[in-house]
Amino acid sequence: MLMMTRWSLFFLGLMVFSLGITISINVQHLGIHPWDVLNVGLYEKIGLSIGTWAIIIGFILIIVSWILDKSYIKLGTFFNAVLIGVFVDLFLWLDFLPTASHTWTDYLIIVTGIVIMGFGGGMYNAAGVGSGPRDGFMLSISDKLNAPISRVRIITESSVLVIGLLLGGPVFVFTFIFTFIQSPIFQHSYYAFRRFIDDLDKKFVDKELPHSRASS
Repeated sequence: MLMMTRWSLFFLGLMVFSLGITISINVQHLGIHPWDVLNVGLYEKIGLSIGTWAIIIGFILIIVSWILDKSYIKLGTFFNAVLIGVFVDLFLWLDFLPTASHTWTDYLIIVTGIVIMGFGGGMYNAAGVGSGPRDGFMLSISDKLNAPISRVRIITESSVLVIGLLLGGPVFVFTFIFTFIQSPIFQHSYYAFRRFIDDLDKKFVDKELPHSRASS
């Protein structure tokens, strides 16, 4: 029951996170997250789809992480790599989300997308069934180099941003303030859902203990 809850939370979180990505991509002229800048840049330069590039890059990062430190690779990591790309392409294909009007409402739309991404990211990470390919990659690099995670994240995302920019990806003001909005939302969402999982875990253990004593 508890594992079913974890996986349900994980899949729902991936869907919500992907929804936020798609909303921000729809107003990409204001700037999007560095990883999405890279995906959009590759899509515009080479073709395929934005979601397909998210999947390809996700698996490249999984391979690198697997070589450096297998401990960050779990079943959820593979689902993460595939499903976020699938959901983003699905939401773009359904075309039901608000699109750019190049007015002040675009700012509301992108802030909404960033908040939804933070909420969904906290949700699926709280499930504890595997780090995302990007997080696992940065954590494995941090362990291998014995470097602070924050420094590895800054260097990695800055490098990704430069590559995405060179490919013609959309970089603007929100690319640089993305993290400042998303991170606190992610943190609050993560801790809230962690408490939810921990409470369920405690109730499950408390329920099992009397049964264990009776059988002994």
